[in-house]
Amino acid sequence: MSTFSDELSGQDAEKKPRTLLDKVLDGLARLCIIVAGVLMVFLIITFGWLVFGRYVLNDTPTWVEQSSLVIVVYITCLGAAAGVRNNSHLSIDFVREGLPALPREIMRYIADLFVIVFGGFMAWQGWIMVMDNLARPVPIIGISESWRAAPLVVCGFLMVLFAGINIIERAIGTAQGEH
Repeated sequence: MSTFSDELSGQDAEKKPRTLLDKVLDGLARLCIIVAGVLMVFLIITFGWLVFGRYVLNDTPTWVEQSSLVIVVYITCLGAAAGVRNNSHLSIDFVREGLPALPREIMRYIADLFVIVFGGFMAWQGWIMVMDNLARPVPIIGISESWRAAPLVVCGFLMVLFAGINIIERAIGTAQGEH
């Protein structure tokens, strides 16, 4: 049985049975990708409407530009969180993978620790931005500016969760196949 990260990378899963935790975390990563994909389709449709309105109707729908700025943040953050789970985000691993086993494992721990620190900082600062901007509306579309910062909180939390689980699983010897 292959994991979601193996499906994306095209690699075969190791023979280790998957736990309920693996299934839940893979499901969260898959949900992030699905939501980001739906938002990407919506983004493409709205930009089509923008072009049609501007050049055919001679009436530019101004809400498209502001809404797209909000949507791009969601797409980016959800994709980044799923990338941490799938070991495919922020990863330049050709140097690490060329090392002997011990330094390679140490570098994996260090990389996950950096992701935890970065994700924690992103969630914390994102939360501050959400709380500070509750009453401030986004121009033209009227929703709270907090909607722009909310994906930072979600992404940061998921990055901490996924990288933390990677460390724990690696430490107890149950990590899924690294690539």
